[in-house]
Amino acid sequence: MTTSFETVTSADGTPIAFDRTGDGIPVILVGGAFNDRTTVAGLAATLSPDFTAIAYDRRGRGDSGPGAVYSVEREVEDLAALIDHVGGSAAVFGHSSGAVLALEAAARGVAMTSLAVYEPPYVVDDSRPKPAADIFDRVRALIADGNRDDAAELFLVEAAATPAEVVKGMRDDPFWAWFTGLAHTLPYDLALCGPGSVLPAGRLAKITAPTLVLDGGESDAWMRAGARAVAETVPGARYVTVEGQDHGVLHQPDVLRGLLTEFLR
Repeated sequence: MTTSFETVTSADGTPIAFDRTGDGIPVILVGGAFNDRTTVAGLAATLSPDFTAIAYDRRGRGDSGPGAVYSVEREVEDLAALIDHVGGSAAVFGHSSGAVLALEAAARGVAMTSLAVYEPPYVVDDSRPKPAADIFDRVRALIADGNRDDAAELFLVEAAATPAEVVKGMRDDPFWAWFTGLAHTLPYDLALCGPGSVLPAGRLAKITAPTLVLDGGESDAWMRAGARAVAETVPGARYVTVEGQDHGVLHQPDVLRGLLTEFLR
């Protein structure tokens, strides 16, 4: 299956880069924190026999421009521009904070034939502490000081609830350079999730697109609770647990093929 590289211009003039793979109903794949279009490429290949899979770089990542000033509205406009470019409506799949972006876009009326989200990271119970109210400012300050290592660690520990000792080990791994390379975009993910990563029930209740909410049977309790809460809030949403999987499901995209192929088309 051939893949073509393209760009589309968002409403504020920012170029948004994407890879197009396959032929069929378009499905836009939205990655989360520390993700660019390469991290959803495996899922794009998995879906390409049945869909035109669009794997894109969210603004500030990969080959997409950063834009002059970040806001959630600009990211929603980016997704809307992609959907308009591929025909005016599309199915959408979002992972983690990319799921939050997809939900926000659907709540704002961006045209979607269907929507699937995997573990949007809302904190809805006391199974973990809520991110501190000032984490956005602290991460942004570290980035401004050029301290990408500590910015990535702060995000992982306080926003993603990764155990501190695990992150300390990650910093010694050569792959840590991937995390620091995308650390400048972490304020975008924090802005999407909002202070405290609170579920925006009023907005999500406005979603009219058919919605599938997924979580992993091996995922942390707080992520699963957040997914269930989204499914209970979005009108008519379907909730499914992918057994044997955790938040890293994009590393095994084949496990999603049956569910997504059936639902998104």
